[in-house]
Amino acid sequence: MVRRLLDVRKASFAPMDDAVRLTGMEYGGITPIGLPPQWPVLVDSRVIAVPHAVVGSGVRHGKIVVPGPALGILPNAKVVQGLARE
Repeated sequence: MVRRLLDVRKASFAPMDDAVRLTGMEYGGITPIGLPPQWPVLVDSRVIAVPHAVVGSGVRHGKIVVPGPALGILPNAKVVQGLARE
């Protein structure tokens, strides 16, 4: 499903060094908030239905709590029905 949504043959995570350099965040703490605008953020439709979601804070040992609907309105977000498994 992810490959189809991104219109690519192969999808994988960015190499650690690239992800850290391009986001300015620590590896293991990268959050969907503040990502480069050309990076799509795929959000399962069930996430935006929860009152609160816990996401990375940009540092490895930190988390932040955000309203679930806020993740669906990020500039680079695409809300997808059935993206995650139950």
